[in-house]
Amino acid sequence: MSTPHLSAEEVLGWLEKTSTEWRALLVQHPELLALNCDIAGAVTVGGVLQHIVAVELRYAERLASLPATDYANVALDSVAAIYATHDRAIQLLRQELARDVYWDERIDFVTRTMGPARASRRAVLFHAMLHAIRHYAQLATLVRHAGVKPGWPMDYLFMDMEPAPAAKH
Repeated sequence: MSTPHLSAEEVLGWLEKTSTEWRALLVQHPELLALNCDIAGAVTVGGVLQHIVAVELRYAERLASLPATDYANVALDSVAAIYATHDRAIQLLRQELARDVYWDERIDFVTRTMGPARASRRAVLFHAMLHAIRHYAQLATLVRHAGVKPGWPMDYLFMDMEPAPAAKH
């Protein structure tokens, strides 16, 4: 009997699909960046997106043993600038996944809200990816209430779902 599990590559694939769909929606509706909200301490959707990509980048940098980019240096003024940060983070995550890394190694870092901390590389990696998914789900509700309906299924199930064969009578 095997234990079911998700690989880092599968979770990264879900994050990339989700981010790609959000990027396309925001290119169609850039006005959403200015939409007011109160998610993750941000006051606009642009601020939440900055938070999402800043976390992706800063934790990817920590995994790569690079200095963490200052939060204030993460752009939030355009869809292109926001997702350029996301693309850089994903590039770093892919590089780390390609290396021979001891994922149980504990690394030290400083968080914005809780100060100095330590966690395994594995926990940092999955946090960087799943943190974004959680906030994208919050944004989905917010933008629907503003009259914009994201047009794709967001649940992980849809990463592997296919139509069932027609029932034989």
